[in-house]
Amino acid sequence: PPLPLLSSPLLSSPLLSSPLLSSPLLSSLILSSPPLTSPPLYIVKNKPVTLTCRSTPATQIYFKCNGEWVHQDDHLIERTVDPATGLPIMQVKIDISRQQVEKIFGLDDYWCQCVAWSTTGTQKSQKAYVRIAYLRKNFEEEPMGKEVSLNQEVLLRCHPPEGVPPAEVEWQRNEHVIDPVSEPNFLVTADRNLIIKQARLADTANYTCVAKNIVARRRSSPATVLVYVNGGWSTWTTWSACSAVCGRGWQRRSRSCTNPTPLNGGLACDGQNVQKSACTATCPVDGGWSDWSNWSECGVDCSMWRSRECTQPSPGTGGKDCQGIDLQSLNCTSQQSMAPLGVALYVGIVAVALCLTLILIVVVLVYRRKKEGLDADVADSSILTTGFQPMGIKPSKPENSHLLTIQPDLTTTTTSYQGTLRSRHDGTTHTGTAKFSMTNGPLLDPLPNGSHHTLHNGKMTSDPAEFMTRLSNQTYFKTLPRDVANTSYGTFNFLGGRLTIPNTGISLLIPPEAIPRGKIYEIYLTAQRKEDLRLPLVGCQTLLSPIVSCGPPGVVLTRPTILSMDHCSDACPENWAIRLKKQNYEGVWEDVLMMGEELISEPYYCQLEAETCRVFSEQLGRFSLVGESLNMSAAKRLRLVLFSDAYCSTLEYNIRVYCMDDTQDVFKEVMQMERQLGGRLIDEPHVLLFKDSYHNLRLSIHDMPQAHWRSKLLSGYQEIPFYHIWNGSQRFLHCTFTLERLNLSTCELTCQLCVWQVEGEGQSFGLDFNIAKVTLSRPLDPEFLLMDTNPSGSALAGPSAFQIPYLIRQKICSSLDTPCPNGADWRLLAQRLKLDRHMSFFASKASPTSVILDLWEAQHFHSGNLNQLATVMADIGKQEAMIFLVSDGEC
Repeated sequence: PPLPLLSSPLLSSPLLSSPLLSSPLLSSLILSSPPLTSPPLYIVKNKPVTLTCRSTPATQIYFKCNGEWVHQDDHLIERTVDPATGLPIMQVKIDISRQQVEKIFGLDDYWCQCVAWSTTGTQKSQKAYVRIAYLRKNFEEEPMGKEVSLNQEVLLRCHPPEGVPPAEVEWQRNEHVIDPVSEPNFLVTADRNLIIKQARLADTANYTCVAKNIVARRRSSPATVLVYVNGGWSTWTTWSACSAVCGRGWQRRSRSCTNPTPLNGGLACDGQNVQKSACTATCPVDGGWSDWSNWSECGVDCSMWRSRECTQPSPGTGGKDCQGIDLQSLNCTSQQSMAPLGVALYVGIVAVALCLTLILIVVVLVYRRKKEGLDADVADSSILTTGFQPMGIKPSKPENSHLLTIQPDLTTTTTSYQGTLRSRHDGTTHTGTAKFSMTNGPLLDPLPNGSHHTLHNGKMTSDPAEFMTRLSNQTYFKTLPRDVANTSYGTFNFLGGRLTIPNTGISLLIPPEAIPRGKIYEIYLTAQRKEDLRLPLVGCQTLLSPIVSCGPPGVVLTRPTILSMDHCSDACPENWAIRLKKQNYEGVWEDVLMMGEELISEPYYCQLEAETCRVFSEQLGRFSLVGESLNMSAAKRLRLVLFSDAYCSTLEYNIRVYCMDDTQDVFKEVMQMERQLGGRLIDEPHVLLFKDSYHNLRLSIHDMPQAHWRSKLLSGYQEIPFYHIWNGSQRFLHCTFTLERLNLSTCELTCQLCVWQVEGEGQSFGLDFNIAKVTLSRPLDPEFLLMDTNPSGSALAGPSAFQIPYLIRQKICSSLDTPCPNGADWRLLAQRLKLDRHMSFFASKASPTSVILDLWEAQHFHSGNLNQLATVMADIGKQEAMIFLVSDGEC
């Protein structure tokens, strides 16, 4: 029989395949010439590579990898018959995993070849090399933005990240791929750089270098190319006419910087655009009539005439001719009736004058009578003056010495404010009432039937469902959620206030004077569901915060509000590129802020704390926080929460493990859902750092008492895919472990729950509880339960929304805003409150102290202590401010 025909190992993955290379027939039993080298095969992420070897005829086929024989149990053998020749065909497959290749890391490349035996000899295939494919995240060199003049050559450099196989590079202009074939003005060099041969105005764009291989696709930071045009003068216009009609004057000519017009920051034209020159104009002489001559004698035609001439003076140098007739005639017989005609004319003029005088007298009498009647009505009526009477507001006698009463703003007639607004620390039980009339609502439609909102101690008392119905009728608010559980709203004026969505960590602080005096706004705050508004995330980007809407957008604010919301990134800013995104009116999400690169001239600023993000914004709208990992050390905080069935009457028992972003809003949703399902919390929530390493999250249960319990899972663990967790667009993910007890009388369950990231860190939780008890097996921290810890409600208006009383706040600002030579001003206050990183931002505001106090209010609404703030003021040396802060009532 002939020697076996042996094929090279083939990759069965549809991504790559090597050609089928058959070894030649040999006369000897052993292949004497060195084998050929086939193209390498790649392991993409954690997917194994399948090698296939086929021979005809053959009795045995085995694989040898890196000089060692592969175990017989790892071979998958198939035997068939060639229908054309009738010869037996033997096919063998093996899988090469990522772990096998990583074992020889640092040595030669991993290779395999197959050896086939027949009755007449042995045949070896060529070697198949297997490598792990990857693509690093960071570019070795990214393109840099440039400003170039028109028709200048532009070179953009790009060195892609290290990768196996090497990454291919393509260039994009404003997100569109550049094709050098169809666009001859572009050239991609052999070393992957982009050349713009002659820069045109249309080439002003953002250019991105995109590197990709079979593993991933990486985008460089966009490089902005700005093509500018220097201005050039047009030709001079002709000289204008002399400015003087008579005598010395000026004439001018001009040119414009439009040949070409400077664009994109190009230089303006150098020189004058207007020239003047002296000129002298001859004065024109207008003609004038001479006196009429005497009447002539009566002629045979019974007429006489007289004349005059245009000679006093005669017109010259373009002067005007005399206007009128130069010859006048008269019938001789009409001269006799001229005297009676003159007397009648005089009598008519006198009659007309007498009529006009009588009419004027009547008009004056009527006007005076009406004016006297109006004065009498005003004198007898008080309704016209009551609107301008000063409003006396006398609060009840305070129990604490720091009780604050704010006089209403009476500078406008469109709104009114009545009542007493008290400090949040007021210990009295009297109910202050703030009443806002909405007869001229600034942004939303007026309330039906003339109804209005009334604040009692700063709490909203109107129907939330009514507000959501009115809000949903507006065009911009169609995408707002209809549920009122995640929405808070209130009516605010210049005194400001606060909106809070309970148990979500989301709040909006409206500082005093942020709303212009005389304005009243209805403002809302809501947490959006992530599946309703999916952000366009690319590359390694992930959603780090809830999506929060506040508005209405477009309201006029004179000071920035502070939006507070949780985030789930680790506390390592060097591992992240974090951006604040805002949705515009067209529904497009835009980057409005880059953490660490804030510009004080922009309307947005952000302070990123360990678990909270505080956004200073002069514009309301829809916001979210998106992070892009810069290396594989970047990690998100996951909150692991365990629930089980509250009642178990069957043999089966379920344990649900939720893996969610570590933000309060997601935890609130899970708790609400489990309450509807009738579940119970069986352990305190735990925090796990989930790294950007492309590895999935594994969960497994161990150490169950085998005599009483068993798992119904077919595999030893469950996995949640990496991208499902990292993307962050899903609210929560969970795995369910179905256990079975062997006897209904078994109620005690002890086991170990292990949660870990493949090849990463993990945690193990010991569970020990009684499934028959409804109550929790161990006490839980109150902060993990859905308890409304804010007794003041979700909407607070006026002084009740702030720790620092209004007048005391004004005293502090006036004391610290003025710079002091020794530095005992707002700068020292920021240092003592550990806010000195934001000095430039504070300095850009008209009152830096007020912004510092706004941030202090946002951070310490529930836990703030005015005595501590007074101590800081005393350390600064502001004793006059301290006496306003600390009073006998507070001590």
